[in-house]
Amino acid sequence: MTTRVWDYLLEYEMEKAELIDAVTTVFESGQLVLGPSVSGFEAEFADYHGGGLCAGVDNGTNAVKLGLQALGVGPGDEVITVSNTAAPTVLAIDGAGATPVFVDIREEDFLMDVGQVAAAITPRTKALLPVHLYGQCADMAPLRRLADEHGLVLLEDCAQAHGARHHGRPAGTMGDAAAFSFYPTKVLGGYGDGGAVLTTDSTVDENLRRLRYYGMEKQYYVVGTPGHNCRLDELQAEILRRKLRRLDDYVAARRAIADRYAEGLGDLPGLRLPVTAPGNEHVYYVYVVRHPQRDTIIERLAAYDIALNISYPWPVHTMTGFAHLGYATGSLPVTERLAGEIFSLPMYPSLPEYTQDKVIGALRDVIADL
Repeated sequence: MTTRVWDYLLEYEMEKAELIDAVTTVFESGQLVLGPSVSGFEAEFADYHGGGLCAGVDNGTNAVKLGLQALGVGPGDEVITVSNTAAPTVLAIDGAGATPVFVDIREEDFLMDVGQVAAAITPRTKALLPVHLYGQCADMAPLRRLADEHGLVLLEDCAQAHGARHHGRPAGTMGDAAAFSFYPTKVLGGYGDGGAVLTTDSTVDENLRRLRYYGMEKQYYVVGTPGHNCRLDELQAEILRRKLRRLDDYVAARRAIADRYAEGLGDLPGLRLPVTAPGNEHVYYVYVVRHPQRDTIIERLAAYDIALNISYPWPVHTMTGFAHLGYATGSLPVTERLAGEIFSLPMYPSLPEYTQDKVIGALRDVIADL
């Protein structure tokens, strides 16, 4: 059987009874849209982060888009972010009518180089959008200072950082709002799409709830900016309620796998393992390593029935779909160089130790023969 970077079937077998009960709970509730499961999950997810307000939406992309809109970002505005991210981060900026502006990333941990942000601010800048990438947080204190100094809003992209902490604070509690994805592969993932936006600002929360429901404040009546149908599904919400209770266990399992990888691979020549930035508590959404002969390694691992992933092989600014932004090759040199070296090892809580050993052994064999 081919080993892949993510699989849910073992986890499903372990949690099947609870998941089936979640489905039954929703189907027998008599309310299938914006009912008690959504409101319950919103309250519990906010409580997990120490309080505040949570609005469930249909996916992580719309969490970013509606988060920006709820914060007042729209056409003519610029949003500073990174190109080493999943394209949906940038698509959400575009969907809000704003223009993405990219800064480079740090060599050691792939996170936003916050030292470049000040120079990227223009009179059109409205928002800063750091991506908490691969399971750990961007450096938030200088971003908060810049946002306050320039009158900008700060939206955290937490799609890959459920349960992560930065100087003791949970990811998603350091900006004006925070967008989460519950896509199945995430640290907290559903059995389909889902997303949410956290905030402590009641006006932002009210905007979010209106925007996710067509722009309506009352049934059939749209006010202000028209919204869309972006509601979190009751079934996914109830599943997420059950899985939220296990989130800390999921994180602990991921960290244990990361420790085994570090022990088994730390001495390999040319292979650079993940680095946890100062003040961060990493949750290892993906376990991203680097090697200058990445493509050869991935090709040779196929002989061991191991299929690895690259997050991400094409920086957003190099995609033809974003050519209109005008970023030439070489404009983000660290991002572009690392895109040719990074790849992800299998990482999910139910990953068996024998599969971890298979990956470690195969990588050792392949790299020894380079």
